Amino acid sequence: MRRLFLITSLLLFFAFNHDCAQAQIIEQKIDSLFAEYNTPTTPGVAVVVVQNGTVVFKKGYGMANLEYNIPITTQTGFHVASVSKQFTAFAIYLLKQQGKISLEDDVRKYIPELPVYNKIIRIKHLLAHTSGLRDQWATLTLAGWQMEDIITTEQIIKLACRQKSLNFETGTQFGYCNTGYTLLAEIVSRVTQHSFADFTTHHIFQPLGMTNTRFNDDFHNVIRNSAHSYELRQDQFIERRLNYATVGATSLVTTAEDLALWVNNFRQPVVGDVKLINEFNQNSLLDNGKPVVWSASPGDTVYHAKGQLNLYYKGLQRTSHGGHDAGFRAVLLRFPEENLAVITLSNNEHYTMLAKANPVVDIYLKDQIKESAVATPNFNSNHIDPNIASFKNELHDFTGIYTSDELATTYMIKKKGDQLIMTHNRCSDMILQPEGEDIFSGVNTFSFQLKFIRTRHKVTGFEISNFGAKEVKFNRKKQ
Repeated sequence: MRRLFLITSLLLFFAFNHDCAQAQIIEQKIDSLFAEYNTPTTPGVAVVVVQNGTVVFKKGYGMANLEYNIPITTQTGFHVASVSKQFTAFAIYLLKQQGKISLEDDVRKYIPELPVYNKIIRIKHLLAHTSGLRDQWATLTLAGWQMEDIITTEQIIKLACRQKSLNFETGTQFGYCNTGYTLLAEIVSRVTQHSFADFTTHHIFQPLGMTNTRFNDDFHNVIRNSAHSYELRQDQFIERRLNYATVGATSLVTTAEDLALWVNNFRQPVVGDVKLINEFNQNSLLDNGKPVVWSASPGDTVYHAKGQLNLYYKGLQRTSHGGHDAGFRAVLLRFPEENLAVITLSNNEHYTMLAKANPVVDIYLKDQIKESAVATPNFNSNHIDPNIASFKNELHDFTGIYTSDELATTYMIKKKGDQLIMTHNRCSDMILQPEGEDIFSGVNTFSFQLKFIRTRHKVTGFEISNFGAKEVKFNRKKQ
């Protein structure tokens, strides 16, 4: 009996030592991935890995606050930008489960001040990014706003209510739209008669034990133990401030450790139930019943699913989303079949999100992965394909003052040398680059394309488009 005990003890001892050695090897590999951020003069990253419901790795690299030399830990709070959206969608699903709303409801049932369009916009369309509504950041910047401005939910809704047109017919295609998720948060608030921040705290975060998580609906709030946001400019880091007083599409502040609790709720639900979770994780659908496709390339398709993306990474099913605002960067990757999740949160604008998170996955799932092309979703594409053609533009034809009722704003276009310059009283001057006959491009926070409209050969206005607002009309003032 004594001999059996000794043998068992030795086996356990060697197994323990082997596990410790493996853990050290993994830690060294992950440390090397994030070494560039692990200095006392660099904003950095918090990394958490969850496997089979247990946190198997957690570590902070770099600094949460450069001014006071505060290091990052996995309990440091980060603004996680669009990773917020899955929580907003989940709040909607909780109200659905409670019988307080239907996903088929007309959005105007709850926000009647929104315009009436040719087709009803339903809650399901907001969830799936198929509403056709113009994006809030796209319209705000076209209206002359800067991303550093104070931006409130009230202002976003007022601007949405001025839009006479949609980007596309509701329910027919995918178009990433932050406006939709701001409206979803507003629906939760109006239905429950509580602020969205309070509802999610009481019905999601507290039950899950996410004590360091909250939607920050007022930029004046003091959030203890939270990271500051930085960008590198002329070889030194400067702080990039967020002045948001809007929630739903963004503004969740959370920690890497709290997100581990959220991840485990998909495995063993504490909030919601298995039926809700299964429906929540399914691909969103267009009105014709086809799945909503975020992006597609040969052999790889990324589907949208209620604030999340479904795709295959090296042969493994992955549900994920990323986010970036100011200098904050966040990635949450879940591999449901392998019971693995990787969470990385950063306050460094130059943090390369998937380029760092994916190798962490490779370390843990090296025996399961298949080397293949990987679909890499672009969380915020500003690219516009210009219609290039042979053209001859007489620049003086385009000069004048142009106004938009939808954006409640005015631009002046003037000729300077051999260039057209577009000016706004709240923006830096924008050079308009010719792209085709009567077509120009420029940059004002986001890239845009501008097409002049002629009536009887005379320029009477233009339509401007960027990544999230298509063909916004401006009329030329009569001279």
